[in-house]
Amino acid sequence: MKLRLFAGVSALVMTAGLSACSSSSDTSGDSSGGNTTIDVWLMRDSVSAQFQNEFVKGFETAHPDIKVKVQIQEWDGIGEKVTAALASNDAPDVIETGNTQVAQFAQSGGLLDLSDKVDGLGGKNWLKGLAEPGVYEGKQYGIPYYAANRVVIYRTDLFKEAGIDATAIKTRDQWIAATKKLNTGGTQGIYLPGQNWYTLAGFVWDEGGDLATESGGKWKGTLDSPEAIRGMEFYEKLQALGKGPRDSDEANPPQADVMAKGKVAQVISTPGGANVVIQNNPALKGKLGFFPIPGKAAAKPGAVFTGGSDLVIPTASTKQDAAYTFVKELTGDTWQKKLAVAMSYVPNKTTLASAVAADPGAAAMAVGAAQGHATPNTPGWAAVEAKNPIKDYMTAVLTGGDIQKKAATASEAITAAMNSGS
Repeated sequence: MKLRLFAGVSALVMTAGLSACSSSSDTSGDSSGGNTTIDVWLMRDSVSAQFQNEFVKGFETAHPDIKVKVQIQEWDGIGEKVTAALASNDAPDVIETGNTQVAQFAQSGGLLDLSDKVDGLGGKNWLKGLAEPGVYEGKQYGIPYYAANRVVIYRTDLFKEAGIDATAIKTRDQWIAATKKLNTGGTQGIYLPGQNWYTLAGFVWDEGGDLATESGGKWKGTLDSPEAIRGMEFYEKLQALGKGPRDSDEANPPQADVMAKGKVAQVISTPGGANVVIQNNPALKGKLGFFPIPGKAAAKPGAVFTGGSDLVIPTASTKQDAAYTFVKELTGDTWQKKLAVAMSYVPNKTTLASAVAADPGAAAMAVGAAQGHATPNTPGWAAVEAKNPIKDYMTAVLTGGDIQKKAATASEAITAAMNSGS
């Protein structure tokens, strides 16, 4: 799942439908003179044009026998477009894909198994939330590219007025206490809409639960487990400390727009949401800070959904060695550090977190990324997100429904969707 945020949108989008033709970058090459030209699909706004050009120039200088032709793809419709490309004889050589889409593409048999490359790529230090979705049926197809996850964006001035030190908030109990203190004088201690289900997932994971589990090849929704119930109970407690709508998500209305009005002390968002807040209300420039979502205990930050991208190589590529060289360079330490600084991303390895130490938002993300998770790693999960019974469940509970009964209903819907694929 790709976090489409850095162009100013703080939302998670599952792609569907066939997109229009892609546009090409200025980078090109041909196969003359003994050179190998590889075709690479990268996603719109994943990296800046400046970084892309810098990398391609550096790569071609280091590998003069390989030329790179980059095509920029749109997120809308990319699922069907990649599926069609993998089934053809004219697939690109490298494809950027949302981390949770890898299983869908690997199921078709169209991706190259890169399991024997993991050690050489430093796989033991990969972020779990990127690496695990890149695995399908025990084989590594997706190579972690970059990550992003949610943090708490807060008003530094409102915290100061309330006598709260945000750096001291390490546990859920401390977070609740601070939010209650902020929830005065017309200010919402936190704006949390009722259907922010990725945030709920983090609380469920903190409790030791999951959205669904697999046994004997069958998936079963597990929102009705005691652990998942406790996660929802905490969400309900936190959501009640603001005036967020119970029947919509963070995009309806855009929560950055709500915070920009000046009466919200906190939102849960990727750090790029702060830029949108400031664009809508320049008076808040210099008044926004970040901290990781707190966990149950001070020693461990809260679990988060890891969004981001992996790189894959189609089996139909006739230039797999050159494609692998490209992947190795772009996911290697040198370029990962540069990418993190340029784009405020979390690098693909836990050992590279220091690269974003000077960027407050990215640094807070990196702390949370160590506790990153992904949605259930199966092609069937796409059917769940298409119908999304989790959102309906959350609204039902927040409006007074019996939590155990509503959780059981949602779990049944998840089970049916995952095993039917429809």
